[in-house]
This record gives sequence, C-alpha cells and structure tokens, in this order.
Amino acid sequence: QVQLVESGGGLVQAGDSLRLSCAASGRTYSVFAMGWFRQAPGKEREFVATITWSSGSLYYADSVKGRFTISRENAKNLVYLQMNSLKPEDTAIYYCAASSGSYGYTTYNYNYWGQGTQVTVSS
Repeated sequence: QVQLVESGGGLVQAGDSLRLSCAASGRTYSVFAMGWFRQAPGKEREFVATITWSSGSLYYADSVKGRFTISRENAKNLVYLQMNSLKPEDTAIYYCAASSGSYGYTTYNYNYWGQGTQVTVSS
C-alpha cells in the first residue's frame, strides 16, 4: 500500500501562486508515476499533471500548461505542484495520485489516492 497526504491548499486571488505538496509513504518503491487531479463541484475529476518517479517524464493538461509545474523530490518521497497565474476556474479539490504500473492521464491509471486539498481562487 502507498499512503498519500496532500497539503498547501488555500484561498488566493486570481493571478496569485500556490504550491501543493504530496507526501508518499508505505511501499513507495512500487510507485511508477505520480499525478495531480482536481475536482470542481458538480464536475468529474480531471487530470492536471503527471510525472514518472524515476525518469521524470512530464505531461500536463492543456488547461494548465505553461502555468503549473509538477516536480518530485525522490529522496523525500515528495511531489509538488507549483501553480502560477491562478484563475477562478482552477478552484477545485486537488488530489494526489500514485500509480504502481502505468503512466497516463486518466483516473484508471492510478491506484492510490490522497484525501485532497481545497484550492479556491477568488476573482
């Protein structure tokens, strides 16, 4: 099992920046990729960004490309999501996810999930 705990959410104004962190514990040696997803009220959970644990390959949703950056700190089992130029439409619960065998942009690619952290962007 892999446990994931997100932190760093909060209330910010449009144009501000925020950095989310995700701490992984447990069988982290089995992790192949880490991802960030988000879910706004009344909407389905959507992909934000992903990174492979060993090679650092990246992939972003078009809606955040150029504004968000995913990174990892392998030695500390941490994954970050740096969010710049935030918009009200970025308001959502942000979830960290881990995959033990695949790399992709759907929820089906990930088998471990955190509890989520709320990000609210006011206009």
